[in-house]
Amino acid sequence: QVQLVESGGGSVQTGGSLRLSCVASGSFYNRYCMGWFRQAPGKEREGVARILSLSGSTSYSDSVKGRFTISQDNAKNTLYLQMNSLEPEDTAMYYCAAKGMGSCSLLQSDYNTWGQGTQVTVSS
Repeated sequence: QVQLVESGGGSVQTGGSLRLSCVASGSFYNRYCMGWFRQAPGKEREGVARILSLSGSTSYSDSVKGRFTISQDNAKNTLYLQMNSLEPEDTAMYYCAAKGMGSCSLLQSDYNTWGQGTQVTVSS
């Protein structure tokens, strides 16, 4: 069983930065792949970044590529999302997610463990 707890959300102005954290507990094999997702009001949840825990290989959605960076500190069992050059369109609830062995994509249906979310609001 994996548990995920996000933190670091908040309110910033356009162009600002935030760093989200996700502390994970439980079997490493159940968090072989970890991702960040977001959901804005009235919109579908979308994947923004994912990382393979063993290799550190990353992937990003086109909407955040070049602005967001996903990283991990395995010693602290913590996943991060550094968000720079934030735009009002980035306003959403951000969720950390984990899955076991297998494919590692940005599809939410691939993931079986989710955190409670942390709100990010970007004002113009």
